[in-house]
Amino acid sequence: MWTDTRFPATHNGWTDRRCDIARHDPGAGQYCPISRTLDVVGERWTLLIVRDLLVGTTRFNDLARGLPGLSRSLLTKRLRHLERTGVVTRTGQHYVLTAAGRALEPIVFGMAEWGAGYVFGDPGPEELDAQLLVWWMHTRVDTSTLQGDRHVVHVRFADDPRRFWILVERGVPSVCLADPGYPVDLTISSDVASLYAVWLGRMPLPVALRAGRVTVQGATAVTRRLGEVLQLSPVAPFVAASA
Repeated sequence: MWTDTRFPATHNGWTDRRCDIARHDPGAGQYCPISRTLDVVGERWTLLIVRDLLVGTTRFNDLARGLPGLSRSLLTKRLRHLERTGVVTRTGQHYVLTAAGRALEPIVFGMAEWGAGYVFGDPGPEELDAQLLVWWMHTRVDTSTLQGDRHVVHVRFADDPRRFWILVERGVPSVCLADPGYPVDLTISSDVASLYAVWLGRMPLPVALRAGRVTVQGATAVTRRLGEVLQLSPVAPFVAASA
């Protein structure tokens, strides 16, 4: 078999994997680094899975909850593809990005910046999912400045009958769809669209509070630190800058 010694197949582990991808998953069939990249991460949902892995989600069930439109069977297929192509490795019950996967961070958030500037307008009704919003919010809770081992945030929506609680026990947050039975430290009331606007950086929280689109009730120690405790989406700086 003829071998071009200018491009050794064993230059490093990632080069070997690139050869495997080209052989088993030709995709567009073009010899171009953009084409090869799309062969790995260009299928629907794949970059959203990478997005969630980049912000710290590692368990299968948590990935599924953060991507409610993605079936569990297709999530399994996409994760296996990312493992096979060297973007993700599995350790026990956790999916972790490899060095190649982490190198996608500027690409993923570069897309966030571009999208915020050029295509991110008002939401459609199908995009406003209250449960998904609370799930995203709970991944950005920081109670390191608060006293005590347990904290409860109650989230109420004027236009969704469901009620949500973010429960933090010993620094670990979770979402409850039923009252966990503990004293509530903070209650956030809003309509779904307004809380999305705050979370994504389209509307500063002080503006939303002054306009009455978001109301907050609770212990002064918590309400004063609301911006620190409930941090915004990782893409909020891009959205705010474009606004």
